[in-house]
Amino acid sequence: MIKIVFFAALREQLDCAELSLSADDVKTVNEVKQRLSDRNSQWRQTFSNASLLSAVNHDMVAGDHLVKSGDEVAFFPPVTGG
Repeated sequence: MIKIVFFAALREQLDCAELSLSADDVKTVNEVKQRLSDRNSQWRQTFSNASLLSAVNHDMVAGDHLVKSGDEVAFFPPVTGG
């Protein structure tokens, strides 16, 4: 299983803090995003945002990063500030 966590406004937007996904169904972060997008139109809209940031096991990664069972994949909106 892969643990999926959501942070900041993304957590509120999806009304979900975390969930699990079978590692057998996905190989990359982009595939995780696609599976989450399939949940409903709200999730599809959220995960179609090109600015969405992702991390695997606390390291920032690109969409083609490989994932495996036991990984924690985190998604969060881009950070802004001054």
